[in-house]
Parts: sequence; C-alpha cells; structure tokens
Amino acid sequence: MRVVTRTLSLVWFGATLGAQSPVGVFDGQADVGRVRLPGSTSYDSQRQTYLIAGSGQNMWDDRDDFHLVWKRMTGNFILSTRARFVGAGAEGHRKIGWTVRPSLETGSAHVTAAFHGDGLLSLQFRRTTGGTTEENKSRASLPPPNADAVIQLERRDGVYVMSVAKFGDTLVTQELAGVSLPDTVYVGLFVCAHSDAVIERATFSNVRITKPANRDLVAYRDYLGSNLEILDVKTGNARIVHQYRGSFQAPNWTPDGKALIYAQEGRLYRFDVASGSAEVINTGFATRNNNDHVLSFDGRRMGISHHAVEDSGASVIYTLPATGGTPKRVTPKGKGPSYLHGWSPDGRWLVYTGIRGDQLDVYKIPVTGGDEIRLTSAPGLDDGPEFTPDGAYIYFNSSRTGRMQIWRMRADGSRQLQVTNDGFNNWFPHISPDGRRMVYLAFPPDIPKDDHPFYKHVLLRLRSTRGGPARVIAYVYGGQGTINVPSWSPDGTQLAFVSNSMIP
Repeated sequence: MRVVTRTLSLVWFGATLGAQSPVGVFDGQADVGRVRLPGSTSYDSQRQTYLIAGSGQNMWDDRDDFHLVWKRMTGNFILSTRARFVGAGAEGHRKIGWTVRPSLETGSAHVTAAFHGDGLLSLQFRRTTGGTTEENKSRASLPPPNADAVIQLERRDGVYVMSVAKFGDTLVTQELAGVSLPDTVYVGLFVCAHSDAVIERATFSNVRITKPANRDLVAYRDYLGSNLEILDVKTGNARIVHQYRGSFQAPNWTPDGKALIYAQEGRLYRFDVASGSAEVINTGFATRNNNDHVLSFDGRRMGISHHAVEDSGASVIYTLPATGGTPKRVTPKGKGPSYLHGWSPDGRWLVYTGIRGDQLDVYKIPVTGGDEIRLTSAPGLDDGPEFTPDGAYIYFNSSRTGRMQIWRMRADGSRQLQVTNDGFNNWFPHISPDGRRMVYLAFPPDIPKDDHPFYKHVLLRLRSTRGGPARVIAYVYGGQGTINVPSWSPDGTQLAFVSNSMIP
C-alpha cells in the first residue's frame, strides 16, 4: 500500500499555490481563504481513497474558508464520490463535498454540493464574485453520525445537477440554472470545519471525474474511453484497474479468479488481474465479436457471438477453447441474429437471445449444435438469459408487462415469473456463485424499455434471489457494455464492470 500525503499552508483571502504535485486524480490541493490550521490530503493508491483534513470558519455569505483538492476542467463533467465524516466532529455545520469555482479566491463565484455534519444535503451557490451565498436544500437527508453519502455534481451545458443519497439508496436530484461560470473551472473535493480552531476530516471513495458524451456522438460509431472496475460487494468500494481511450465492454471472470475476459473492437482480451496486463485471445477467423460472450462453468470453453460474413453480418454463436483456437459454429445457418448470454452448469446447453422476424426471444441449443428450442414467446423483448448455478432456473429480462423487468423461468421454459417490479428499466440479471444474490443493471425510466444505450446514468442493484428490497451497490456512468455478461468473481466477493468517460 502506498499512501501519499501533501500539506500546504496558505494565506488570507486566497490560495498561494506554488509548485503542485498530483494527488490521485487531482492536479493539486490548497487551503482557500483564512485558514489558521493548514489542511492536508492523503491518497491510498491501493484502495483509491482520499483522506482530507481541513479547517476554516465557513463557506457562506461572501467568503469561503476550507481545504480543497482540485483539478482544472473544461466543458461538461460529472463529479461523483462516496463520502463520510471521520469522528463526531466539533461543529454540526461542518461540511464536505464537491465544489466548482473559477478561482481559488475566498469570495469566488461557485456551485457546491455540500453534505453537512447534521445530515443536511444542499446545493449552495454564489452567482458572482463577492456576492452572497444562496442555498437550495435537498429532499434527501442523512442522519448523523457516520452517515454514508453519495454526492454527485454534474455540469450539463451550463445547468448544474446535484444528485445525492445514502449509499445503497436511489439518488435524489435537483437542478440549478442561471449561474454562469467560465468554461474552464476548478473542480474538487473539500472539507470545511465551520471553525477556525479545529481540523475536521472526511474520507472519499469511489471518486470519479467523468467527461460525458456530447450531443454529437453517434452510437455504435463514436466511443468514449473505458474503465475496467472491480467492486468489493461487501464494502461497496470500487477500483479502476484498467483504462483504454477506446471502447471495451462486458467483463467476465475466469473460474480461477485470475483474469477477466472482455470484448474490445471485435476481439476478445484476457486481462490478468495480478499484473494488470491485457493480451488478445486468438479467436481465429472470428474478429467481429460483439460483447455477448461467456465461459463454461469449468472454465475450459468460451462461447462467442461473431458477426459472420456468410450470414450477411448477423451475429452467430460459436465455441472454442478458453485459451484460444478455431471457433466451432453452434447456431444453424439462417438462425440469426443470435446473442449468447449463458452456459448451463452441466456444460450441455447454451442460452441466448434470438431475433426471428421482428420478435426477440430466449432460446437454448445444445453446445454441440442442432435444433434451437424457443423458451419465451410473450409479446415484447426478452433478453439476457442466464442459468442459475444449480441449473434449475434461467433468469432473463423482459418488457412484456410495460417496463423492462427481471424474470425467472424453469430451465425448460416453464413457470415464467416476474421478479422485479419497480420504476426502473432492469437488464442483465447475474446470479452469484452461491445462488443467493442477483445483481442487475437499472436504467432510468426515461430510457425506452427496449433499449440499453451507452453513456447514461445507471445503477448496479443487488437483491436476494429469495425476494425482498434491492439496494444500489454502484452508481455508474455507462450502460451498454457495463455488465452484459456474467460478472461475479468465482468466490462471490467481487463484481467486474465497465464505466465510461472521455480519457485524455
């Protein structure tokens, strides 16, 4: 574990920056305003977490006093973190969160997403330099002590959007228009003690500074960069382990837990978790693979979905050794497009989504090939089929009752039962290795029920396979390619997924 600490002592009514050293993803740090006790930031590079200490009388009226770790940004962005105060604190009005400001002067204009020590979450802003701070309080509130907050602040074409929640809950959002800040600004995490006589501390994890897609981006032609993330399911802490300026999608674990397989620009890659290196897998002639690929439960075989020239570019399912080799066709000619999603635990069957005419349904077929068996026939789109670890059930998502929701059926297609029923559009259920938990991807209700697009605010939600409420385990900018395929680690402690951002 490497921990980097930087401490700076600064003067009244402004920040004397001098030479700066990067701190994690940030360009530098500073005490802003009149700060008697200097602040500091330490970064744990292994866990990718920050510990920030700060003093300062307040961030209010016409001046601000606080400690900031900052980065210069231009254009639109999404700032996201999970934040907690350390200790009971001396002042109930101490505050932490994100701030956006054109300068580090104490009276600068700004827009700030603030989490207070008494549980208040609010959008605070100063319209002009030297003006008076205004505040819009959120409907969300987190009771102290030790409240675990998710704080997001987005700039979207001049409109500022704050989204906040207790970690595990869905976000509560509010917008702010009419505050004009320059295109290039300082963005950063801050701690303000609300007292010049004490130092307050807070921890920040899952810190993401995202450059989102612009309006001119054309889906399936223009791509943002990709982050490969590994999430500790118990703690909720996610780490970025690999980045690429282009598009990769849909990671799944090898059964030995040593590697992740993902799709990148038509090829399949193996990412070694220990070394952090990626290498292409030999798939022979199949170099136009989409993101629908799975491994057999024993890890010896891999199934892929390749766009075959002989089938007019339709997606066709093949199998090959997991280490690479010559693909063997499974789905018959004329039975396409077909998109692979699951392999039975006994190794005998593949399940997939097939488009036949204008209908999308779930099918299964012997691994050795032959006649496909149609398992669903209800009106609407059925997709994302996956076997449970005992082979008794297949989970899938279906839009047959209005929104896209998670369903379950017997392995022979009988006893089809709706599992989720909420305001989200839910896709791609994945069952934990012990069969007790299910994770799935939740799109917001404004997304069409039959679409799972790139570059949206989405949630990874977790619930028991026995029923009960679902909780959020990751707040992600992603969508298509985030968790299209089975993504649990073999011991059930971690999940792999892809998030997106424009990467310099």
